[in-house]
Amino acid sequence: MYKTLGNQRLVYRSLIASYVKAGLVDQAIQVFDEMSQSDCRVFSVDYNRFLGVLIKNQRFELSEYYYNSMNPKGFSLNSFTYSRFISGLCEVKNFELIFRLFNDMDSLGIVPDIWAFNIYMNLLCSERLVDDALKVFELMGERGREPDMVSYTIIISGLCRVKRLDEAIEIWKFMIKKGHKPDNKACRALVLGLCDSGKVDLAYELTVGDMREKIRFSAVIYNVLIHGFCRLGRINKALAIKNFMRRNGCEPDLITHNLLLNYCCNALMLDEAEKLLVKMEKSGMQPDSYSYNELLKGLCKANRVDRAYMLLVNKMEAKGFADVVSYNTIINALCKAGRSSNAYKLLGEMKRKGISPDVVTFTILVDAFLKGGNSIVAKELLDQMTMMSLFPSLALYTTIIDHLCKTGKIGMAHGIFRDIMGQKIGPDVVSYNALISGYCNAFRVSEALCLFEEMQTNGLCPDEVTFKLIIKGLIKEKKLSLACGIWDQMMEKGFTLDSYLSETLISAVNSK
Repeated sequence: MYKTLGNQRLVYRSLIASYVKAGLVDQAIQVFDEMSQSDCRVFSVDYNRFLGVLIKNQRFELSEYYYNSMNPKGFSLNSFTYSRFISGLCEVKNFELIFRLFNDMDSLGIVPDIWAFNIYMNLLCSERLVDDALKVFELMGERGREPDMVSYTIIISGLCRVKRLDEAIEIWKFMIKKGHKPDNKACRALVLGLCDSGKVDLAYELTVGDMREKIRFSAVIYNVLIHGFCRLGRINKALAIKNFMRRNGCEPDLITHNLLLNYCCNALMLDEAEKLLVKMEKSGMQPDSYSYNELLKGLCKANRVDRAYMLLVNKMEAKGFADVVSYNTIINALCKAGRSSNAYKLLGEMKRKGISPDVVTFTILVDAFLKGGNSIVAKELLDQMTMMSLFPSLALYTTIIDHLCKTGKIGMAHGIFRDIMGQKIGPDVVSYNALISGYCNAFRVSEALCLFEEMQTNGLCPDEVTFKLIIKGLIKEKKLSLACGIWDQMMEKGFTLDSYLSETLISAVNSK
């Protein structure tokens, strides 16, 4: 009989394995249920294999169900299956079950594999639960799983992310004291954290300074340091690192050169930037679109827009680097220089060359023409955007409405306001305030009141500015009782009227 049951168990196991191999997990579950309810004896190994399948397929609710049903029968998972379970739960951030599994393992004297500890610590750090990650880090040693380089890197990165830099440095030094040789990932975690907080000298000292004979640093480490020194305006130190990396067998890459190029262009060291581009090309390091766009930005920033345009048409277009970013840079520079008509011509040139303008292009031009008092062209640009299925931001819409109201074109402003109503973004309180202000200034406070009611119907709460605009408009039109009523509403909402308006209203009511 035992032999028969043993054979039957082998049949069940074989059937489950074949269903799993074919990706038919539901059928495998059904067979496992049949097996566990039959007279066949089920072993821990069966639960370990079966739960492993469920975990691999992210069937975590079922995994928990079978785990719960397994324990009363005296079965347990092995370290590997527990580790897989914890790792899988980390993907769905099921902290409650992870914590329970750790407790169960502790009571059974089972220790998770080191990679499970690392995955869990990484999740905790990504959720900014660094103190919990540190507890797990300490627990590893207590349970006989000494932290490895990955463990240290996760903790150092997590501490840097929450700006606990002193603790990160302490862990770094402890890691080296324990005899671990930092790899490039560990160095990158520390260098990024310190440089991001402006501690570039310290980042250099702890890595390239102290470990130069022990580690072959990657270009990434050098580039982070170069970027950090450039941000501090210490170009000489950045250039020294570039020379140092070459002497130590790490050739500067495109990112290295682009970082230096970015610094030169921002500092308006344009001759140096152009020389750097030439050096790049001579050394076989071909500049990319970013490289040329940086030089383009530098030329525009220095008000050398015509030269920037020549760079665009003579060099960038020939290399296929001219894009919408390039044109936006020059269009913006032309508009700032008061050459909106030239900028508008570039819009047409873009289209002819097959470069589609984006929301940024139109926003720059609309804003420029509004400031120049040409609302007709601004409206035309807005219509072009709509035809191209490009929709302005709410901030741009509000700017246009505000400008039109201030120039007396309230009808046009209200038309654009209704355009917003028909789009997904919808107007906000600031948009309403811009149009309400226009109506109040034009002595059309009744229409402003309609908007005041409409915004509340649409679920928007008037702010202090809204109330003041309405009250000021009502005072202008001598509608004092209405103004007092709005004032009462304002106070109910917790807003206060400034002394000038309140005194004006009280004085007008008393003199009536």
